[in-house]
Amino acid sequence: MKSYALFQKDFHSELRTRYAINSLAMFIIVAISVILFSIGNENISPGLTGGLFWVVIFFSAMSGLSRAFVSEEERGTSLTLQLIASPATVFTGKLLFNMILVFLMNIIITLLYSMLFAEFIIQNYLLFFLTFIFGNIGIAISSTLIAAIIAKAGSKGTLYPVLSFPILLPLILTSVQLTSFSIDGIPISEAVFELAIVVCYDIIMISASYMLFDFIWKD
Repeated sequence: MKSYALFQKDFHSELRTRYAINSLAMFIIVAISVILFSIGNENISPGLTGGLFWVVIFFSAMSGLSRAFVSEEERGTSLTLQLIASPATVFTGKLLFNMILVFLMNIIITLLYSMLFAEFIIQNYLLFFLTFIFGNIGIAISSTLIAAIIAKAGSKGTLYPVLSFPILLPLILTSVQLTSFSIDGIPISEAVFELAIVVCYDIIMISASYMLFDFIWKD
């Protein structure tokens, strides 16, 4: 219940300030517009289409998910959270908020891509759905943990993408490949290895996050 209460607090706070929502919306519009005008009338391969899709997702996440714990430090409420809730409760509440934000953001990106890019035609919907779900979960978990790490740092804006890139790179590369498979219509039986990588990534990150967050949050 405390995790849900923390999620509600962040949700209502975001509705008032709209900091993350505005950052995400602006970046999505600008990034997709730049890609659209750069490509013009040229045909692009499924691999490039999938790559650009996840590039937009990655940098959109970098622009909107970093404030999960930074906002607590700025308002001076982090000490209060440490006193009234366990580290696992705090992390779960923040993770829920970031996960909702990631899924809403990426649903919008997917819809815009489907409408604006003729090459973005999904042949294997189940494979794309699984990639979308597990990819977004991995981004939310990693982004939440990294946000906790950089919350007390001096150069938060610079440090967040620097730490995020190497951690998220295996997930992004595998998701790009799976998206290309889904556009090409490759059956799931031929993409089991890549799907296993994404699922294992999520399991490893969620396990590591709950084990490490206690030390990160108190230090």
